[in-house]
Amino acid sequence: MPRNKKIYKKKGKVIKELTRKIFRILNEDSTKSFNYKQIATKIDVKDTDGRNQIIKKLGELSGNGKIIETEKGNFKINEDREYHTGTLDLTSNGNGYFICDDFEDDIFVPSVNLNKGLQDDLVRVYVYNKRKSKKLEADVVEILERAKQEFVGTLQMNKNFGFVIPDNYKMYADIFISRGKINGAEDGDKVVAKLTDWPENSKNPFGKITQVLGKPGDHDTEIHSILLEYGLPYEFPKEVEEEAQELSIEITAEEIAKRRDMRNDLTFTIDPKDAKDFDDALSFTVLENGNYEIGIHIADVSHYVQPKTILNDEAYDRATSVYLVDRVVPMLPEMLSNGVCSLRPNEEKLTFSAVFEMNDKAIIKKQWFGRTVTYSDKRFAYEEAQAIIESKGNIIPEEVSLTGESYTVDDAIVEATLKLDALAKKMRSKRMRSGAISFDRVEVKFNLDENANPVGVFFKESKDANKLIEEFMLLANKKVAEFIGKGAGNKPTNNTFIYRTHDEPNIEKLASLQSIVSKFGYKIDTQTRESTSQTLNKLLKDVHGKGEANLVETLAIRSMSKAEYTTQNIGHYGLAFDYYSHFTSPIRRYPDVMTHRLLQHYLDGGKSPKMETYEERCKHSSKMEELAAKAERDSIKYMQIKYMQDHKDTEFEGVVSGVTEWGIYVEILENKCEGMVRIRDIKDDYYIFDETQYAVVGQATKAVIQLGDEVVVKVKNTDLERKHLDFDLISH
Repeated sequence: MPRNKKIYKKKGKVIKELTRKIFRILNEDSTKSFNYKQIATKIDVKDTDGRNQIIKKLGELSGNGKIIETEKGNFKINEDREYHTGTLDLTSNGNGYFICDDFEDDIFVPSVNLNKGLQDDLVRVYVYNKRKSKKLEADVVEILERAKQEFVGTLQMNKNFGFVIPDNYKMYADIFISRGKINGAEDGDKVVAKLTDWPENSKNPFGKITQVLGKPGDHDTEIHSILLEYGLPYEFPKEVEEEAQELSIEITAEEIAKRRDMRNDLTFTIDPKDAKDFDDALSFTVLENGNYEIGIHIADVSHYVQPKTILNDEAYDRATSVYLVDRVVPMLPEMLSNGVCSLRPNEEKLTFSAVFEMNDKAIIKKQWFGRTVTYSDKRFAYEEAQAIIESKGNIIPEEVSLTGESYTVDDAIVEATLKLDALAKKMRSKRMRSGAISFDRVEVKFNLDENANPVGVFFKESKDANKLIEEFMLLANKKVAEFIGKGAGNKPTNNTFIYRTHDEPNIEKLASLQSIVSKFGYKIDTQTRESTSQTLNKLLKDVHGKGEANLVETLAIRSMSKAEYTTQNIGHYGLAFDYYSHFTSPIRRYPDVMTHRLLQHYLDGGKSPKMETYEERCKHSSKMEELAAKAERDSIKYMQIKYMQDHKDTEFEGVVSGVTEWGIYVEILENKCEGMVRIRDIKDDYYIFDETQYAVVGQATKAVIQLGDEVVVKVKNTDLERKHLDFDLISH
């Protein structure tokens, strides 16, 4: 049944968002008082019923102290109350938290104080001390801006109307849909509903169905639902595809003449075996002086995607490619991402390059940045390059050929791979000594059948070949940022540029992390920046391969600040770089396209453009990156639950990965699927949550089940739509 089904209707026309409109008027001049007639005039209300609504609302707001009556019938904003602007973060139980830079901690917002505020809405709140506990609480007085208007959910029809039950548990109210706004949807369909109104006296928002996705449980329906829940597209508009097809892809002699010609340099790519878009390639040449010239060559997307075009606007709107378990939703149409811009073997390509002369100690002697034309001699999968490294060049080609192409490796490529690996290890060692933090997390991957059903789970781990590419990409990103940010004088230039920054970790979160990992016998020292990074690295190394590894790594990542794009450089804490940008993946990241354009602008002698314009673009890119990451996590969760549907009779060993007042979360060791054991389903005792121990404690037996404990579980229930997995606890 729909939640909050009861709807209250008034006679006459209900004024939409009346509270918001009153606050907007009173905030225009907080020193001035307004009566109901003045407010009615400002919001164009002329009828008696509408004026009565205003009078009633003014009395209500005055009664709870949100506004004050200065003289009979005249009202102004209550400036004695402490008002703050920020965003909402809601919980599954209907309450929320107010997030604002004015406070160190998030402020609790009970459900009765949400005032129709939804997840991530920009709101104005009144903050007060709760009398008994003296803890701060917030009361939403005005919704300044809705974070989103469209929600994915399942339609439940009655005779003359329906409700859309949102997939997202943070959306606490079902959406009322009148018969005339069903848009052809049928009972039980997965749909997209857009909010159209939320009447003052209705517990439910009103909406209309804008898109019918299909039946719940259907694979494509669920994947499209994940994308649309975060406002991410799954196909390109026709005009975008058409503009891409009309691009000139010929590499002319005139264009080559404008560039550094590096087609004769030994060049190759190393990517995942199933990759289709190749952003980057490496070239390697031994110089007469014994040093090495190493080119990091990046697809020159900015040559094809020009400002003020439909292609550019679409790329900016998307800002990033989205990597789901069974597909990639690209930032650029396939003709560009997998074709003309992809650095495929045995094809000439237009590239943007960072070229370094480096000695045997991995010290840079010279550097050069600019547009190039290149030719990739070979395409490697990571596994193939890894085989060269592990065998020190003594490989049997047939055993490591993974790309489906004839596979021969000449001595020059073997020598280049081994030397690049040796240099990468020296660069990595230096970076770690400087305080970089190593998050070499194991990735969960699925073997899928032809219908995208998961038939197996495997783990992908970063090895030497992955780290080889990583180090040279980091080098290019760092040196490009230094080149613009410091310039020739080695001092900050204040030139507008796109930086990828990462602030220092939150001390309180690190203290919380220490409290948890101490239960496993680990320790982190937060006395100094150096001791923090050193002990975090030791922690991550010590837990690697152990049952609690994923739990500890996840908690460590959560203690870190979020990396973001900005024009305001503060350095990158996690990498221990003072300057860092994103230059190496313009096929899949719009910030890299902006970096290429700005770099060429400065190489051409251009002056610094307006910072504000680029800062706005950075914020948009950071936001879209975060949404893409959430969609990617949801798709993994979806596939894990789909996988577990076929394993309901299997007992699994797991580790307690979280403890709450309503249950314990368990992560299965062999496949990293996580589900919940509800406290009410643990039958051997009556358990109560103990926050201090991160545990639940049996009241009769005093048995303790705490974070990190190994347990045995069995699947109780799988919910694909809500992406939720329930376990029964077999033993602990």
